[in-house]
Amino acid sequence: MMDDMLIRAFMIGAERVAAWADLLDRINVFPVADGDTGRNMKISLSPLRDLSRDRDGAIRGLLMNARGNSGNIAARFFSGFLRADSAASLPAAARTGRDLAWKAVHEPRQGTMLTVFDALAQTLEDDPGGAAASPDSVIGSLERAVRSTPELLPKLKEAGVVDSGALGMYIYLEAFFLSLAGRTGDFRPVTAVFGDWLSVAPSFAAGQDQEEGFCVDITLDAKIGHGSAVPLLAELGESVVVLPGDDYVKVHLHTEDTAAVRARLRSIGGIINWSDDDLNEQVREFARQRPEQAIHIMTDAAGSVTRDDAIRLGFTLLDSYVTVENTAAPETSVKPSDVYAAMRRGVRASTSQASEFERHELYRSALSLHPRLLYLCVGSAYTGNCEVAQSWKEANDPDGRLTILDTGAASGRLGSMALAVADFSNREDDPESVIDYARRAIDRCREYIFIDNLKYLAAGGRVSRTKAFFGNMLSMKPVVTPTAEGVISAGIARTPGEQIAFALAKLAEHTPPGSRPFIMLQYTDNRQLVETRFLPEIAAHYPDADIRIQPLSLTTGVHVGPGAWSMAFMPEE
Repeated sequence: MMDDMLIRAFMIGAERVAAWADLLDRINVFPVADGDTGRNMKISLSPLRDLSRDRDGAIRGLLMNARGNSGNIAARFFSGFLRADSAASLPAAARTGRDLAWKAVHEPRQGTMLTVFDALAQTLEDDPGGAAASPDSVIGSLERAVRSTPELLPKLKEAGVVDSGALGMYIYLEAFFLSLAGRTGDFRPVTAVFGDWLSVAPSFAAGQDQEEGFCVDITLDAKIGHGSAVPLLAELGESVVVLPGDDYVKVHLHTEDTAAVRARLRSIGGIINWSDDDLNEQVREFARQRPEQAIHIMTDAAGSVTRDDAIRLGFTLLDSYVTVENTAAPETSVKPSDVYAAMRRGVRASTSQASEFERHELYRSALSLHPRLLYLCVGSAYTGNCEVAQSWKEANDPDGRLTILDTGAASGRLGSMALAVADFSNREDDPESVIDYARRAIDRCREYIFIDNLKYLAAGGRVSRTKAFFGNMLSMKPVVTPTAEGVISAGIARTPGEQIAFALAKLAEHTPPGSRPFIMLQYTDNRQLVETRFLPEIAAHYPDADIRIQPLSLTTGVHVGPGAWSMAFMPEE
């Protein structure tokens, strides 16, 4: 049975990596400058946020969740490191994890997180009893390992950064060992430790060549022996990582021909899961110059904004977590279509907030990377985020660099504000003018959510099951509006025709014909309906409007269920 202090340390490490994920993305140049190491490690390690004493289940969750080169190698390390059940067994577990990680990579390289694993295993072997009680020696060794990465990989030295995967594991392991020693108040901002190696040289970013092909993660129902999997799969692409399980093989690789890979893999075993990212698009986005902001914007992913929005406009997102059955992942990394399909099958889905520690670390991360920070916080009627942020500010922001605004909003209303304020900050020079604009945006923005079936609200306890049953019997499809006091009923609209009539009437109350409002139309699993039925009618009435199609925030979507859609809008100022 795993020690409770050890369980807590494993969780703290994953939460800290999630909080610093944006920084890891910013310096991710090896093996490809595609800027996704932070995202991939955040997704891959999320099963550790809810670590039970079922180690085998946790290890399987890590391997199945693993994304990208860094996430897959880290998952393999943890399949060994999680075998520790006390501080005394950490040296042996670290050696096992180190060995598994090296074996998983077809062409392992020093200068990556593998170098950090080597340093960890060696330091714990030299001082097997000291790390848990006095972790400074092991943390110092890990820091030196990270600092060595530019000397070991010329591409890192050219870019002027340390390896992002190695840094991610340092962030994890520093938190792990300090937590184990009861010193969670001793965390240093990562920028204070490696500040001179955390900015990509402009000459490197500008000179990056395009990358052809795709970054692919596949889970196979394996029919071959694990020993023969690596050389066979290595023929299919580059940056190959293979993670064998009891009844499956997890594969990560880069390839220019996904069709050929699919065909070859089918001869090995059935494909259980497949995901791919366009490397050319990621590299192009990584090289794009980030906008100069008057003040950096942070907001909650509970607003209907995506990771792509955050990258494009340069703001920071605080994720909620979505759990489907027993699998939890950051909201912005989950495929909404998978969630809604599961809900329609009767699978229970729920949401939860990031831990208070993770939120604190995200504030610390954002404030260490930006001189001023404006946090557009989800309304206090929906979460305790605003209170948590205010308490942290009082203890950690003596210079008043963090401004917190309780927007009283969620979903598309919050998302509309975030997009508008971030865009405004990218065009302004004065932080105070951005803050004033944000306050006006809070007053101007409205939202109406059209619910298709009350049973999902009933499942989450928002309405009684009896009320949901009779409501559906009578084809009642409520319209609700999120306000600073909470979600309130706005009416009933039973058919798409009634829904669009209701939406146009609400627009007319606040937005004169001929004006140019910002309108956000959000979908669940009904994008085609929103795009082909609702969008054209709204555009016909407001031809000069800025109309966006966005996925409804999963924090909201899990509660209102598939079939729902929403309209948020901000009248022209």
